[in-house]
Amino acid sequence: MLLIIGTIRLPPENLRTARPVMARMVSASRAEDGCEEYSYAEDVLDPGLVHVKEMWRDQTALDRHFASEHLAEWRAEWPKLGIGERNLRVYEVEHPRAT
Repeated sequence: MLLIIGTIRLPPENLRTARPVMARMVSASRAEDGCEEYSYAEDVLDPGLVHVKEMWRDQTALDRHFASEHLAEWRAEWPKLGIGERNLRVYEVEHPRAT
């Protein structure tokens, strides 16, 4: 399993415009084969900071996601939304367990 954790940043005044665009991205990604979890969450203390969490079954599923039309559409929106700072990391998770 692959876990992607990180953040993206955009001007706080663009959040209202960004929310429906992000919602489309999240919905389309969650519908993909191999997507176990996909979410964006606004930081409650740092306006404009959005936390990203994704879980993918395997690299093949993640590669398909990277080639998807909805990801290309999402990336095309970044300049209009002011998204510039991205800090995302991929982690391999072999044996997840509940705490």
